[in-house]
Amino acid sequence: MIQAGVSATGRHDLPVEDCRAQLALIVTSADFDATGRERRFLTHVVEETLAGRGDRIKAYTIATEVFGRGESFDAQTDPIVRIEAGHLRRALERYYLTSGQADLILITIPKGGYVPVFSRRSPTPVAELPTTPDASLVVPAPAVRRRRSSLIWVLVALLVALAPIVWWWHLPGAGPDMPERPRVLVQAFEDQAGTTASAAIASGLKQEVISQLSKFKDIVVMESTAKADDTSVASPRFILAGSVNLSTDAFRLQVRFINRRDDSVLWAESYDGGMKVADLLQAEADIARKVTTTLAQTYGVIFQADAFHHVENPPDDWAAYSCTLSFYAYRVDLNPETRSSVRTCLEKSVDRFPNYATAWGLLSLIYIDDYRFDFSADRASSPAALAHAFTAARRAVGLDPLNIRGRQAEMFALYYRKEIDAALSVGKEALAVNPNDTELLGEYGDRLAMSGNWHEGCALIGQARQRNPSSVGYYDIDLAMCSYFLGDYVQAAIWIKKSPIPSNPVYHMLAAAIFGEGGDKVAAERERAWLDQNQPALVKNIRQDLSMRLLRSQDVEFVLGSLRKAGLDVPH
Repeated sequence: MIQAGVSATGRHDLPVEDCRAQLALIVTSADFDATGRERRFLTHVVEETLAGRGDRIKAYTIATEVFGRGESFDAQTDPIVRIEAGHLRRALERYYLTSGQADLILITIPKGGYVPVFSRRSPTPVAELPTTPDASLVVPAPAVRRRRSSLIWVLVALLVALAPIVWWWHLPGAGPDMPERPRVLVQAFEDQAGTTASAAIASGLKQEVISQLSKFKDIVVMESTAKADDTSVASPRFILAGSVNLSTDAFRLQVRFINRRDDSVLWAESYDGGMKVADLLQAEADIARKVTTTLAQTYGVIFQADAFHHVENPPDDWAAYSCTLSFYAYRVDLNPETRSSVRTCLEKSVDRFPNYATAWGLLSLIYIDDYRFDFSADRASSPAALAHAFTAARRAVGLDPLNIRGRQAEMFALYYRKEIDAALSVGKEALAVNPNDTELLGEYGDRLAMSGNWHEGCALIGQARQRNPSSVGYYDIDLAMCSYFLGDYVQAAIWIKKSPIPSNPVYHMLAAAIFGEGGDKVAAERERAWLDQNQPALVKNIRQDLSMRLLRSQDVEFVLGSLRKAGLDVPH
């Protein structure tokens, strides 16, 4: 029972104070999973609408008045408002599924604009009592009709209450037009101490884990209240369970991750936190971050479990999901033959599942690799590959603005189009959406470093390596590059020797520069010989290739000088 309350211009027929009271309920709720900036966003658009200025609510005014952007803000190149609006919509949805289930006023922000809509949810009608004077008498026909009518009203009210849940199950990514994705059931953490404090900590840890785990869009998170064995919905393939115990001044969370296929424990860990009020919330957030990163990041526990799971005659949805796993396997060594097969697989996936944002993002990254690793003499296909990459990235972001692989691909495509500021802005905003995504953390650090901000960028790459031990080798070549540009040639040589991708020509180019600058003549000569024999086109066009990757001319000239020291015939 919803009463419409506002037009596109912001005119509404609900009491202003009631709407403001509803806004206060939302922004102060612990179940409103939004940042401070998103809370200011919501407050701004609500107050503007209630003041009758809904027609002023545009991306430009939000960016300049709420986010502090300058007057030169351009929504076409800076997507911050669109990204934050998407996150805000999801935060509102979550609120009305939790604390706000019984709220009478709904505040929503329809897609395609930023003007909020206010609507009223009518209270459940009270069942009409029969007027029969003697309850022992048989109920006459009119009372039967009244009871049936009351039952209908109760069912209608129940449907209204369940509408947000039904709608959630039909969001993009939950329907049959999307492929298989891992489903994780987060069970309530067992309270072993049986105290009020331990119960609150167990509940807080569970909600924090769910909140952070849900930011990874390639998995589906289910709460323990869901019927895991209900055949009407897809069953979870994994279970996250745990227990909380207390000591005098600390608590301990013991958590385990279970594969429901065979009930095997894939991972288990214990975490400790202090009981002081000032530290408790931070401890819960830190523990949830560690759990989430370990499980859901690229090359994490879920990836490893599914990468080694063989499915006989896989259906289309599992085959499409497997393509994403094969992409990450390819990224370990960047083999061009593997890249070709993964590209074909992803192209088939988006053809079969055109709303699969992650597949579009990964396909864009494959096209970018086609562009940056094309070392042929004429490179005639490179511009087309970059154009395809940009188109696929925008498709991914259009389908889901919060999909991190899509944002990562958009960052890459913009960087290689030499739209550096826009690329770094996208990377920064994406990292704010999910700071636990170590794949993005490393790649954003890479873009920062190669654009000239070596100290900050390399620090992020180091963090990504430290937080993702399952893919340590993935970052070694980047850290070799960082040490080289920061003047530590001994450490650079250590990193480059540890790198797992010696089949990639960029590895040999960087190795030659490192050994040449560090004075290791034997190693430098080995790298020079490999490049001259295997990649003469790269050597011939080395300046062009470096200029594509490095923003600053002084960085390009520095590498060229190091390559000359390694013995390469590099033109001035």
